[in-house]
Amino acid sequence: MHCYTLTWQSLSPTFNPQDCFDWSPKRGHWYGAGQLKSMAYPLEQGKLEMSPFVTGDIQKHPFGNVLKRYFLNSRGGTIIVDPQSPLYISINANRSREFCLQAKHDDFAYINHLTRLPQLNYTICATDNMKNLHSSMAEKSLWDGLKPDESQAVDALLSEPVWQISPTNEAAIYNYTEDIIALGFLRQGHVLLDAEWQKSPGDFTLDDARFPSMEETINIIRRRGFRIVLTIQPFISTESINFKEAVDNRLLISERGSDPRIPALTRYGRSNSAGVLDITNNRSIPWLQGKLHNLTKKFHLEAFYLDLGTAHDMPHYYKCEEPLTNPDHYKTLFTNAVIGTIPVLGVSSAISRPKAPIFVSLPPFPSSWKAIKNVIPTILNYGIIGFPFIMPGAVGGDVDLPKSDNNPNNDFAVSLPDKELYIRWLQLSTFLPVIRFTHLPSKYSDEPLLEMAKALTTLRQKIVTPLLKKYVNETLESGVPIIRPLWMLDPVDPACHIVMDEFSVGEELIVAPILYSGSRQREVYLPAGIWRDGIDGSLRKGSRWIHNYRVAEDKVAYFVKVPDNTRF
Repeated sequence: MHCYTLTWQSLSPTFNPQDCFDWSPKRGHWYGAGQLKSMAYPLEQGKLEMSPFVTGDIQKHPFGNVLKRYFLNSRGGTIIVDPQSPLYISINANRSREFCLQAKHDDFAYINHLTRLPQLNYTICATDNMKNLHSSMAEKSLWDGLKPDESQAVDALLSEPVWQISPTNEAAIYNYTEDIIALGFLRQGHVLLDAEWQKSPGDFTLDDARFPSMEETINIIRRRGFRIVLTIQPFISTESINFKEAVDNRLLISERGSDPRIPALTRYGRSNSAGVLDITNNRSIPWLQGKLHNLTKKFHLEAFYLDLGTAHDMPHYYKCEEPLTNPDHYKTLFTNAVIGTIPVLGVSSAISRPKAPIFVSLPPFPSSWKAIKNVIPTILNYGIIGFPFIMPGAVGGDVDLPKSDNNPNNDFAVSLPDKELYIRWLQLSTFLPVIRFTHLPSKYSDEPLLEMAKALTTLRQKIVTPLLKKYVNETLESGVPIIRPLWMLDPVDPACHIVMDEFSVGEELIVAPILYSGSRQREVYLPAGIWRDGIDGSLRKGSRWIHNYRVAEDKVAYFVKVPDNTRF
């Protein structure tokens, strides 16, 4: 392997260093970065005007909730951009077939200049095998082994569902858990309450009006085998009982060019006006840790979920006590500050891999056939850029919080997803690291759907979960993801480079779900080897397409690898 580091330093305030690369088809396929607005996989199929490389809401911004400055080519090359460079990128802009890197100072993403003029630093590495190159680039020995309680936390997420609930009141939470138990075939798992458990974000105490005896309710739920997880945010609503205290003690990010005692405000979720904890000063962390410790002690909580927002949720003219390289570094600092005090189940956004057993969430996907098609390529790209422990969204699509941008008036009234969409989403989710529910399958009052859900649960317990657990240790040692693109099984097969609607669980299981409404057949590609059909038990040779493969509504296509010397 050969690597070369390039540095371009601007010598003029009017010049932004830029390098472009030919991304025409003859140059191979590209992967990495994270989630792009165009949802392109491979990346060269997308289009992006020159934009700052920071996280955002994919419905409004160029990039999604997880990013890394890592770009991998199928012909055995990588481009890795220095985290200190004020990076902008473009893909196929102005009808070109080019990928461009640019260093540029601006008034938001890169307002804190590490050099007087923009500097572009990146490294190019090349070898003759994409898989070997990627493996050598992956971060090794991610966590030097897990402690017993950390291993148990990972196993619990792989083995048990996450039940994501909008907590309207105590009765709603209690009844939801009762319905889970009544089903009889789904394990208890984690009950994840979104930020609505507070009257206002930043209260860090339950809303007494809606949860007058929540301590008793949580004790009952815990005795029945559930784990309770609360969602917390770094945002303090101006209506929060803690806002005045946070202002008086200068715990919040201030506004650039203004009196530092005046907090900069932003909008997040259902809060039209909120400050943001300044995690870079030495006052806010002990204050936050105290609030979380009190919650944990009072309600015997198992963990918290960190809803961190994205770079674009920061106040536009933000100013921290210690300057940030870019607004995305805030979420890394916040996560690191919290995990030393409390157990964390997952985070909503990241630019660096959090310590295990923390999982990183996929971005919210609406309940639609268009959205389900984007789940697999997003998971594949997140795994490629170094986030192996992924927590997908809810089966059937994510629910918009009340009074949010996508749900401005709907007060917790949640409609069921289309039944066929729910079925296909459940089939897909059965093979992913974590299965998350908002809607129970029993809500459809459909006996065939319930029977299918039972069969999928059995399939997950007998085949999928043991495989997931098997590959955890390999992932921790090698950095290679659990959910893998087909090219990781056969990097020299050109067909494996472009398949975006299949994936493998480790090296042993290929999954090819139905992702189109009304479809009962699909094209399936199998990499090299011998594969046993999960539907009919037949053996199939790899390195070839299966055309018009039939898949009934209650079935999902999957193939288990068997020894190459298996006789037909």
